[in-house]
Amino acid sequence: MEHEFHRIKRLPPYVFAEVNAMKAAARANGEDIIDFGMGNPDLPTPPHIVEKLIETVRNPRTHRYSNSRGIPGLRRALCGYYERRFGVSLDPEREAIVTIGSKEGLANLAQAITSPGDIILVPNPSYPIHQFGFIIADGSVRNIPVKPDSELLSALERAVLHSVPKPVALVICYPANPTGYVADLDFYAEVVDFCRHHGIYILSDLAYAEIYFDDNPPPSLLQVPGARDISVEFTSTSKTYSMPGWRIGFAAGNETLIAALARVKSYLDYGAFTPIQVAATAALNGPQDCVAETRAIYQARRDVLIDSLARAGWQVPMPSASMYAWAPIPEPFTELGSLEFSKLLLEHAKVAVSPGLGFGENGEGFVRFAFVENEQRIRQAVRSIRQFLSQGDQILAAASAANVSPLTASRS
Repeated sequence: MEHEFHRIKRLPPYVFAEVNAMKAAARANGEDIIDFGMGNPDLPTPPHIVEKLIETVRNPRTHRYSNSRGIPGLRRALCGYYERRFGVSLDPEREAIVTIGSKEGLANLAQAITSPGDIILVPNPSYPIHQFGFIIADGSVRNIPVKPDSELLSALERAVLHSVPKPVALVICYPANPTGYVADLDFYAEVVDFCRHHGIYILSDLAYAEIYFDDNPPPSLLQVPGARDISVEFTSTSKTYSMPGWRIGFAAGNETLIAALARVKSYLDYGAFTPIQVAATAALNGPQDCVAETRAIYQARRDVLIDSLARAGWQVPMPSASMYAWAPIPEPFTELGSLEFSKLLLEHAKVAVSPGLGFGENGEGFVRFAFVENEQRIRQAVRSIRQFLSQGDQILAAASAANVSPLTASRS
């Protein structure tokens, strides 16, 4: 029996799948692929966090079911982080919850607050779960610009004016994935004022708060007076402490939204494995030198990548935060589209990047580099990219002869 399920029908084919399949095939053939595609930190989790996990897992009492809201000590540690870093006081019982990574938290909150046909405002390009968490929940997504400026604020006004029904929620993410844009408190204050006036919830993704490269640490939306009346913010240990596989994230803020998320989670999970939560508590409460060291490594990699690409003839903006470079497709490949360009780069230079189309239609024309290879490997990659660019006309001619699809076909 064949059946096309309703929610599956709303999910388009995964844009990254073709590049991932090519990458896997190349590695199976013994090829050395330098992989900037997935934002999967390669740095080891700091030793004191690992040691706390080992110590805790030896206690058989920690092997039992955990708490779907997160153990109390970890929720208190999250609130301590917000107090130290942002000067924001939170109630660990009512305004904080532990999630199995911020991705799970965003998806489950979408399930909790979305009715069929509800309109959600989401930046484009953005991290896919920002859109598809609501699409899976039967919501309707209206895209807005990403850059935190007057154009985005004008887009919010148009969305309220022309949307029926009125938008329920707004998703924002700064430092932004994939673009690296950073918002300041003045911008946040304008967004909060607008959304409070129109009764729109704000869901802020702050996963990259500690990956910044200048003297201005990214702020929290919750620092804005009145933000907690309508807002919840998601953070994560994945990038800050190099703990992506540990799957520990958080939501903090408006108690109504936190309670809604907690109620959904109570039906779906028993929380992350307790020893992992204890280790995450040690991460938040322990020495933070490891965070500064991680930041310095990413900054060094950023500088090597951007400077080396410039010398190779590929001009890429220097991000001030996040672990990504958002790179416009260079000439003569601009008409090819991000997916086909990424495939050619992998085939000829043995370098994997993420096609911008995978982050939304407004990501077309760009590819994303993640800073997940060391400096030596970055230099090796750029040498191959330089050769690839120098042979651009020949590569395009060969691709054309092989019937590589143009930009419009790459979207099909």
